[in-house]
Amino acid sequence: MATYNVELDRDGPGLLLRDILRGEDPQVAAVAQVVARVAPDILVLQRVDYDLELQALTALRDMLAESGPEYPHLFALRPNTGMATGLDLDGDGRVAEPRDAQGYGEFSGQRGMAVLSRYPLEAEKARDFSALLWRDLPGALLPEMDGAPFPSPEAQAIQRLSTVGHWVVPVRVGDTALDLMVFHASPPVFDGPEDRNGRRNHDELKFWQHYLDGQFGAPSDAPFVLLGDANLDPADSDGRRVAIAELLSDPRVQDPRPMRAGDVVGDPGHRGDPRLDTVEWPAPGPGALRIDYILPSADLRVAEAGIYWPEEGSEAAEIMRAASRHRLIWVDLQLDMQ
Repeated sequence: MATYNVELDRDGPGLLLRDILRGEDPQVAAVAQVVARVAPDILVLQRVDYDLELQALTALRDMLAESGPEYPHLFALRPNTGMATGLDLDGDGRVAEPRDAQGYGEFSGQRGMAVLSRYPLEAEKARDFSALLWRDLPGALLPEMDGAPFPSPEAQAIQRLSTVGHWVVPVRVGDTALDLMVFHASPPVFDGPEDRNGRRNHDELKFWQHYLDGQFGAPSDAPFVLLGDANLDPADSDGRRVAIAELLSDPRVQDPRPMRAGDVVGDPGHRGDPRLDTVEWPAPGPGALRIDYILPSADLRVAEAGIYWPEEGSEAAEIMRAASRHRLIWVDLQLDMQ
């Protein structure tokens, strides 16, 4: 299986569908080529625009099938991104701006998530925790300014935890049932001294440990795979790195540490292993970081793991960069299939 932040969001509703159907968009074509080269059985996407009838996702699925894997099973729910609130959620004194939505977005559905699978997804059994209020998370690190709730008590009364969503989607592979635990957390930056985004990112990651603890109803007995974009590097991020460090060290999960091949020289001051990096932001951005993860439950057998990062200077590397600043990461699991 694989997770991939494809950065296919567009500036308005329907534009992604338009770009896919025209068949002339170089980024869409590049994403399709990357997916075709890896051909995962289960693919989780971030930053793909959502629409109610999944028309854009279906069109993307059909385009992928032209030269790559076929995914008969699709799953996507309305994300929190772009969901209007009518309140000032970022404390800048204005409303109806992208940062005043439940999750940053120019319109409802922008920057959503999706699951594409060769294997049946049990959508009727999926659990969606996207409506959970941030303040209802145990131990929530709600932001304050001068001892008062930031940006206001009214905002915190309706603010959801999930920037995009937290889903648990069952999938059946032969006789084996798996739970896909899917998410895309807020970047822990783009805020002020109140550290609203840093605190939210921390709590979006902590959610999964609370979920496994049974804080939101008993989790199923099925093995699981936690995968998505955490927007947090355990060694080099500006955010509250303790959140991802604690998740990676949780004995209920294992970290296969997907790596790119070959010798890699990290950015100056880079503390983590640069072979683990999953995104490459050009200057003046933060550079290369490890922020995308696939974490199978401890009872699953991992055969292999990696990052799709072709050799520099190759045509494949050019296509990879045309697709997204993020890299597709994958993990092979050995399952007892009958």
